[in-house]
Amino acid sequence: MDINLARTFLMVAETGSFIEAAVKLNITQSTVSARIKGLEDLLGCSLFHRSKSGADLTAAGEQFRKHALALVRVWQRAQLEVSLVDQHSDHLAVGASQGLWQGFLLKWVARLRATNSDIAVSAFSAASPVLTQRLIEGTLDLAVMYRPIQPPGHVVEHLFDEEFVLVTSGKAPPGKREPGEYVLVDWGPDFQQDHAAAYPELTNPGLRLDLGSVGLDYLLATEASAYFPARIVKPYVTRGRLHQPKRARRFVYPVYMVYPEARDEETYELIIQGLRRAAARLG
Repeated sequence: MDINLARTFLMVAETGSFIEAAVKLNITQSTVSARIKGLEDLLGCSLFHRSKSGADLTAAGEQFRKHALALVRVWQRAQLEVSLVDQHSDHLAVGASQGLWQGFLLKWVARLRATNSDIAVSAFSAASPVLTQRLIEGTLDLAVMYRPIQPPGHVVEHLFDEEFVLVTSGKAPPGKREPGEYVLVDWGPDFQQDHAAAYPELTNPGLRLDLGSVGLDYLLATEASAYFPARIVKPYVTRGRLHQPKRARRFVYPVYMVYPEARDEETYELIIQGLRRAAARLG
């Protein structure tokens, strides 16, 4: 299938309009219409409900969207790896939950590149369901995440246990309620569920940040309290920049790496062993 058909389908689905899709893709509206018609002919079904107000996905269109994304990503990976072949012996595509990059995976990538500069690395941040889908479709070689659902044909290996602790940039005496604004940082569905059970009065605070560890910048700029991985905030607590209430609830989630069962043992063993050592250093 022409990859442009998938790209055009995704743009129409995103914009909800054949006209806007044509503008964004810098092609004519008739070309967009012809591509969608050709794709529908290939699949044997309608992908969009067309009306004067725009174009909405049919049930078949909703189902095809994930496959179109996979097709485009596989093609992009193929282009990248072909372009790298003259400069690098191998290419590693690794993805992880956002909070795992700071203070852990970026350091691991730096060590990997320092000792194996012939391995090109592409890094991605996404939620666990997206990472799992990309492992299945083959556009990720390795993923690191909290409590994964095991994809078929992949190994799930425990790396370490991540502890989330409450920290505050305010000046409350030890053992008392932290001062300043409470910020709910979104660390995924498991954390949201556990947090709601532990702090029902804080499920709808004035500020919610779906920014992972980047949200720490907010605490460093203003008096506020929030939950963060202990390994990330430890240096700030040690220097007295942040404070950790002693009686606050802690949340612990296991972290796993996921990689294919069928793999190049020589290349993967080097990568996996390095990741195991990086996890061991956290202890």
